[in-house]
Amino acid sequence: MSLITLRQLLDHAAENSYGMPAFNITNLETLQAVLQAADKTNSPVLIQASRSARKYIDDILLKNLFLGAIERYPHLPICLHLDHGNDVNCCVSAMDIGFSSVMMDGSLLADCKTPSDYDYNVEVTANVVELAHARGVSVEGEIGVLGSLETGEGEKEDGHGFEGKLEKNMLLTDPDEAARFVKDTNIDALAVAVGTSHGAYKFSRRPSGDILAMDVIEKIHEKLPNTHLVMHGASSVPEELQQLINEYGGLIPKTFGVPLEEVERGIKSGVRKVNIDTDIRMAMTGSIRKFLEENKSSFDVRAILSSARERASELCVERFERFGCAGMADKIKPVSLSAMADRYANGVYKAK
Repeated sequence: MSLITLRQLLDHAAENSYGMPAFNITNLETLQAVLQAADKTNSPVLIQASRSARKYIDDILLKNLFLGAIERYPHLPICLHLDHGNDVNCCVSAMDIGFSSVMMDGSLLADCKTPSDYDYNVEVTANVVELAHARGVSVEGEIGVLGSLETGEGEKEDGHGFEGKLEKNMLLTDPDEAARFVKDTNIDALAVAVGTSHGAYKFSRRPSGDILAMDVIEKIHEKLPNTHLVMHGASSVPEELQQLINEYGGLIPKTFGVPLEEVERGIKSGVRKVNIDTDIRMAMTGSIRKFLEENKSSFDVRAILSSARERASELCVERFERFGCAGMADKIKPVSLSAMADRYANGVYKAK
């Protein structure tokens, strides 16, 4: 079996100084795109599904997609991660269908729109950690609220994001609070707020330090050199994909994502997990628009989606190569969940 936990995967990434693109999947074709790219580049795989993706696909079907991925690519270590779990029940239900890692996002209340306080975040996250580690499952937590430093607003992607505006201090993770949070929860990975946001409309201009605070990541890494950091909202929103969509009937206004060189800067300062969703959506949307425009008589869904899957896979290949994880798959020997549970019980991964 090629199933692997987030903790083992990110430990290997840290030991070998690379970052893992965490690709969100929403259907069969997005899953195929990621797996084919990983197979081509000999990369480990970090697949995530959000609550909305689970609802769209259906948990039973998603479970079997996961099992099929593991059976189809037994030579690839594959981590299955829940993105933005909003409460304990959501995380437990994900573990029940085979996720080897979950995110408990306690930065917002369970309504996914109201910023929480520190005590609430610690309580729900530590609760999930206790339940997950008993199963050998990894846990990602979040401190700080994801949102734009330009506008003070959040991007409500898939129904997840705060309402209204927040002060800048709430949109930047405090390094001292981050260190306390890791110790209080014993999480395996820490998502931090540095000005990124979900969706395509992250920045109105190419981001510099005033709206993308990469220095905050560096300060957190100084405080927590052994903690795996996570960048959410890290799609680069390529200009060529914006142009492709618009050339074939789309109306995407000029926008900017996180430059790949800034992600690479983060990887040098402890970022081990890089969340990517929008880029895949844009790659597929642009290809679908192009195919339909050039093949007006076609109603072959397979042909339509095949071209989209191919472009998305090419994007995934680029991320695997840029982030340094290409060639790493066969260097990892997956540890079973039961063995991971023993390690957690014996305090091997106790936060310091």
